[in-house]
Amino acid sequence: MSCSMLPLLATLSLLLPDWSTTQAVLSEDYKYGHQCSDQLDQPHNCSWKCIVFTQQWPGGFCQSLYNETHCRIAQSINNWTIHGLWPLRDQYCCSCWPMFHSDVEELETDLTEYWPSLLKTRTQFQFWREEWYKHGACAACVEGFNSPQKYFQICLKLRQQFDVSRILEAAGITPSCKQPYKVQEVRSVLEPHLGVKHEIQCVRDRKDREVLFQVKVQLTRNLTVGCDHHGDADRVSAFRSGSCSSSGHPCPPEIPFYYFPIMHQEPWRPCD
Repeated sequence: MSCSMLPLLATLSLLLPDWSTTQAVLSEDYKYGHQCSDQLDQPHNCSWKCIVFTQQWPGGFCQSLYNETHCRIAQSINNWTIHGLWPLRDQYCCSCWPMFHSDVEELETDLTEYWPSLLKTRTQFQFWREEWYKHGACAACVEGFNSPQKYFQICLKLRQQFDVSRILEAAGITPSCKQPYKVQEVRSVLEPHLGVKHEIQCVRDRKDREVLFQVKVQLTRNLTVGCDHHGDADRVSAFRSGSCSSSGHPCPPEIPFYYFPIMHQEPWRPCD
């Protein structure tokens, strides 16, 4: 190497990040799927026709955990919250689109209110980023969803459009430890707002009671109600990484279920 090159190399070494920093960045990209960017153009990544908007009831969410004490419900949370917006697909899509905190910074106040993490082991941003990598990045092949910010904005708008808390309360269906509800009773209340394709999901608590957990609304790619899909979003998204949770099941039509109230101090014991 000629002596004349040494000053140039010294200058470049000051401008470029050191090797350990570069490796850390690459490692982070690899951890979250950046290594599979060559799969983005595969046809199955945008073959889905229907997308499911899922809201969860915090009072029932805790019953869905194998370890209920991992549940937490902030004092500010008193309504139904967003679980996710999931394309119904037959294969996992590539989680290749990185998401950063700056992508949702402008939405953070609303996301914290309407899409909070209900797990002690998951920060708010970790939950949002997980949902983006597992589902949002797959939806991103459709123009209206093609960035983390757009995806989360749409989810917040859907939460306002399908306000399960308001719909149920207006019909006199309110949380209770003593009053069970019939599935058909609740379906008849939700159907004018959520369409006939909506699904009411329950989990069983330690006393073997059916407990209201989630409501799913099936939408087309342009977000109209009632997409026809003979499948189940949970076959792809049944397990929340690290949460050890049940995915829930359709509330049995012949067994009344409970709509447990939210207990912030010990949310896993709302009616014990």
